[in-house]
This record gives sequence, C-alpha cells and structure tokens, in this order.
Amino acid sequence: MVNDSPFKVATMLENVNYLWRLSVTGVCFALFSIGGSLLTALVFPPLRLLPGGEAERNRRTQALIQRFFAVLIGLLRALGVMRLELHNAEMLRRCGGMLVFANHPSYLDVVVMLSLMPRSSCVVNSRLWRSPFWGGVVRSAGYIRNDAPETLVDDCVAALEGGEPLIIFPEGTRSVPGQPPRMPRGAAHIALKSGRDILPVILTCDPPTLTKAMPWYRIPRHAFTFRLEVRPPLKVADCVGISEPASLAARKLTTYLESYFTRELNHHERCN
Repeated sequence: MVNDSPFKVATMLENVNYLWRLSVTGVCFALFSIGGSLLTALVFPPLRLLPGGEAERNRRTQALIQRFFAVLIGLLRALGVMRLELHNAEMLRRCGGMLVFANHPSYLDVVVMLSLMPRSSCVVNSRLWRSPFWGGVVRSAGYIRNDAPETLVDDCVAALEGGEPLIIFPEGTRSVPGQPPRMPRGAAHIALKSGRDILPVILTCDPPTLTKAMPWYRIPRHAFTFRLEVRPPLKVADCVGISEPASLAARKLTTYLESYFTRELNHHERCN
C-alpha cells in the first residue's frame, strides 16, 4: 500500500501558502484604498502650507506616491505573493520629457511603474479621478484625466514641456489575456503633437492575475511573476511620416504601436 502522507502534507502546505497569499493580497488592497484616503486627509493639508506653487505641490505628491507604491510592492514581494523582474528599469528614472507607453495586463501595472519613478505624470481613468479613495491624490499629483478629449492632448503636451515623463497605457484599459493589444488613436495623437520620443515598456504577469475580468481574490495557486522591461526609445519620425495629415498619421502610428507591442509580447512568450 502506497503511503500518501507526503502527498497530503504537500497539499496542506500548498493550501496554507495559498490562504496566506490571499490574506496578504487582501491586506495590500485595503492599504491601497485606505492609503489614498489617509494621504488626502492627513498629509496633503500640511503639504499645501509648504512654500512653492502648484508645480511644486505636484512634485511632492508624486514623490509620496512613489514611496507609498514602493512599500506596497515591497510587501507583496517580501511576503511571497509576487516576484518582480526588472530589465533596464533605470531608464524610467532618467526619461524626463519622454512619452512612456506600456501595455496593460494587470491592475498592478501603474503601481509597479510609479514605484520606480519619483517624478512622472500619468493619464488616469476618470473613475479614479472621481474615486473617494484616490481622487484627491491624483488631482494633487497633477495627473491628467482621460475623459476630456477637447483638452487631453494639450494637457499631455504641457506636462511633457514641463520636463516630466508622461505614462500612458495606449490600450486605455487592461488588456484581455491571450489577445493582441488594441489601441485607440488618442496616444498616437499625443505622440504626434508633442513630437517626443516614445519609451516602450513591456509588462507581463505570469500566471495572469488582477486582469480586467478577474476579481482581486482570484489569485493563482502559486506566486506570480511580474516582469517589466524597458525597450530602446522610438522616434515618431521613424515610425510614421509626420508630414502626412494628422488623422492618417495617427492611424498609421497606432497600427505601428499595436504591431510593435504584439511582436515584443510574442517574443517574451517564446523565450519563456
């Protein structure tokens, strides 16, 4: 008769590990929500009393966000929920005035990226702008809401001219696992009008977690690996003829970016 005790012990340990990671994930989600409220209620009022105008207030808020998100990611790593692989991430710390375009596989994308960038602007979903938890934070940071098409492009260009890198997820929302990225033309219009170089960031999460259709509590059975790779900058003029009419150039640039990110993501899958 085969002794199945080792199998039972291994299964029990696996279940304990799963429940531990689920608990940690829940605590970090709670910290994420409560943290935004605490920053708004307790930190920002005295912050506004410090010398400096709006630009200085934005810079201080962005630095606070970077530190807070770095703590969250550090907790997830230290407590065995996630593994983090970074490739060329130092480029994110010295990319002032550049467009930072990233694909969007997971809820953690912006958290990981902002944890690496002490100063950056970001185009955020309008729901976050109105959030009771993080609305005050994103407004204080000077982030740009995505539901004002009449001013969106000009606001993004102004942020770039101020010397800040600008993070954009060209897909506009989290992608569907297994499907190639599909991008509206808004990001291309921003790139064309600003004329700034594009710094592509390839993000993967294996196994997929915190995706668009996945609630936070549906975590994988084992720790997931989040991988961030910064690729060499792209010059808009090398991707599309900038002398073409704006609508045609935006369509061609969008097609180029979709192909670029699809190719890079497929390359990652083949290498892993």
